[in-house]
Amino acid sequence: MSTIKKFTTEFAGKKLIFEFGRFAGQAHGACTVQYGETVVLATAVMNSTMREGVDYFPLMVDYEERLYAAGKIKGSRFIKREGRPSDEAVLTSRLVDRSIRPLFDQESRTDVQVVLTVLSVDQENDPDILSLIASSAALSVSPIPWAGPIAGVRVARVGDEWVLNPTYNAREKAAMEIVVVGNKDKVLMIEASAQQVKEDLVYEAIKFGHKHLCKTVDFIQELQSKIGIKKEVVELGELSEEEQKALNKVKEKVQSFCQEKIQKIFGTGKKEQQLALIQLKDELEEVLKADNDVTKENRQKGLNMVDRVYEQESRSLVLKKETRVDGRQLDEVRKISCEVGILPRTHGSGVFVRGETQVLSVVTLGSPGDEQFLDTMEETGKKRFMHHYNFPGFSTGEVKPMRSVGRREIGHGALVEKALEQVLPSKDDFPYTIRVVSEVLSSNGSSSQASCCGSSLALMDAGVPIKDPVAGIAIGLITDEKDSSKYKLLTDIQGVEDHDGDMDFKVAGTKNGITAIQMDVKLKGISFEIIKDALENARQTRLSILDEMLKTIPEPRADLSKYAPRIYTLRIDPEKIRDVIGRGGETINKIIDECGG
Repeated sequence: MSTIKKFTTEFAGKKLIFEFGRFAGQAHGACTVQYGETVVLATAVMNSTMREGVDYFPLMVDYEERLYAAGKIKGSRFIKREGRPSDEAVLTSRLVDRSIRPLFDQESRTDVQVVLTVLSVDQENDPDILSLIASSAALSVSPIPWAGPIAGVRVARVGDEWVLNPTYNAREKAAMEIVVVGNKDKVLMIEASAQQVKEDLVYEAIKFGHKHLCKTVDFIQELQSKIGIKKEVVELGELSEEEQKALNKVKEKVQSFCQEKIQKIFGTGKKEQQLALIQLKDELEEVLKADNDVTKENRQKGLNMVDRVYEQESRSLVLKKETRVDGRQLDEVRKISCEVGILPRTHGSGVFVRGETQVLSVVTLGSPGDEQFLDTMEETGKKRFMHHYNFPGFSTGEVKPMRSVGRREIGHGALVEKALEQVLPSKDDFPYTIRVVSEVLSSNGSSSQASCCGSSLALMDAGVPIKDPVAGIAIGLITDEKDSSKYKLLTDIQGVEDHDGDMDFKVAGTKNGITAIQMDVKLKGISFEIIKDALENARQTRLSILDEMLKTIPEPRADLSKYAPRIYTLRIDPEKIRDVIGRGGETINKIIDECGG
């Protein structure tokens, strides 16, 4: 049996305990992390061979909730085993994935899997931050090539104070909570919810969180130097000298054939560019076929290079000419249009269109009995507001099976829900259960932020007295590959700018402040300067979008839809409650039957 190694550090006033060698001895990296009485096991494994036929780095992150961790048995009478991941589990998997992915070599085609299993949960310390830290430790001491370590921290604003890693109770009182992930110098991921908080306070929270997570990064780095295994060198399909020469000739031919033609298609729409690229690849294939020195394999590699040439040219266009692939200026928002009340029988509806992205959001109001019951590893209770996001294949002109909801849809739905719940009326003022569904009918980037806008329109159309409408915008980033201090921000990124760019910084909020943030990067972190500029850019753009939305519906409707249920509150003299109940409950049951309660 391997020797158990235990290390302890202080994290936000509590002991953070790392343990290696007790569990999962055959994993390439394994670590348990304990904070309070919450314990998470992280394992990291890498395949021994490359995966054929993929054009992306195959990383899987799975967060496994175990009900025994909270001393619970599943409530179903027939199925007691854990089933499909809860939404919370999916969101935690995504949080970790988005944090660790940028630090892998994106050219690698060797599968890596990180599994995070919650072994104990104390109802005070959220296992999501522990999972992130544990995954960083497991990867750092493993032979898997990875440019960590990183760490994360949750920061809450309770009253006038910053609270690190707040308990669940403290989070309920917070005006803002934000998860910040980074390495020693830069920020890799941000996730936030806030009650209309100003940009400068959000920026302060990010800097505060980063300052404190650096201590954990240093500690994991020490662990890596003490017990870490030498990193393996992953083969990327090395070629012989002769093969490399032949491929370089193909690369030169592709570059000279495509560069000018690609430059000419800039300034057109998504469909036009897609068709032009298909035609360009067809023409290139004929050119490569005519060259007897080009093998079939290199011909296919040459066709794949076209997308890389497009990416290089589009980035160069931004950095050198400050123009984008669709002809917009760097801070220009696509054309916006809004509609409300277009569906006759629904309780509220709104359509938000920005460029080629179109979202239909629909509101349904229900009685308190329609609330969602929650019985997960971490919480038991009810939920009165839900936002669900659907992204069918036809929205991008693709054939895609209509099966279960994917991780991305769950993540985007939760982001919009987080942004909107900050402006909802209290249950006392508006006792209805509220469900909003956003249908992405056409997408060319920023569909989640369009869902924020469409959902706000639909809520106002439904007569829900929201405090203020919410709008969302995504800010992108292009950096100079040789000098990352040279960069340009892109306002309202479309699909190709998200795919080929370095950052997707989603910010939602009202005229008064921010309600939600989600930031992902493809670089090994971004500077505070970029974050500050992006927040200000998003603020200015958000205000202009809200102006457009308010032209369509300036305030929530005074009345609910005639098809929506009505809830009335009647106060009864305690002495007459017996009359309301009736003999054997006869009267109250009749009222319930007639009202559908």
